[in-house]
Amino acid sequence: MNSDRAVGAQPTVSAHRRFALASPARRALLRFGLTGTAALGATAALGAAPASATPTAPARRRPSTPEEALCELAAGNQRWRTFRERHPDESPTVRQELTTGQHPFAVVLGCIDSRVPPELVFDQGLGDLMTVRSAGEVLDEAVLGSVAYGVLELDIPLVVVLGHQSCGAVKAAVESDESGKRLPAHIQYIADQIAPNIDRTQEGDARIASTIDANVRAVHARLAAEPDLAAKVTAGKLAIVGARYDLTSQRVRRIA
Repeated sequence: MNSDRAVGAQPTVSAHRRFALASPARRALLRFGLTGTAALGATAALGAAPASATPTAPARRRPSTPEEALCELAAGNQRWRTFRERHPDESPTVRQELTTGQHPFAVVLGCIDSRVPPELVFDQGLGDLMTVRSAGEVLDEAVLGSVAYGVLELDIPLVVVLGHQSCGAVKAAVESDESGKRLPAHIQYIADQIAPNIDRTQEGDARIASTIDANVRAVHARLAAEPDLAAKVTAGKLAIVGARYDLTSQRVRRIA
């Protein structure tokens, strides 16, 4: 479960060494390229100083209970949707600390949709969240094992099943169900997993919207029924919650 490490032979002269040997003007250009490229669309101040001059943010206390973890995610989403993001836990100190271990406080099982990255939606940083993403939050053994690893091995106190407005996987499942037309390749597997949760009491867009919530509830129920996770919930050491992200307002709300 450790992060991948670079492999292969080392260059004769490292990038840092070449940087150190460069002229002052050359170093300035290199520094601009390294910081400016990574900050596309951001304010110019982000690349105004070298990393060594970046202030070190005070270490945040890791939420250790389900309630604390929920409060932290709610506060982060509040910052996100009001454009007051802090982008926490990205400092050089945090990056160095994370080379020796990780202590995320929440697992977020979300969709693969590019508009719903959990670290941004909840304004969290490196090492804060363990994210597991599959189309429509569909569960298989790999997804279940990934969630279980976070809870049982890393002692994470919160699992959030995060659906979202205008989910393409749910829409495809609904349309396939209505038309009887099979989807290509492995996409049909996704639709088959979502199909039992289709809300047939609704029509049109309302059916898709209602099915998004119903799908989250079904995934939540399945996770909550896993014996190892259920034991943690019973002991008060874990909460499993369903939620939905609204693309229009950027708000995350709980699903009962």
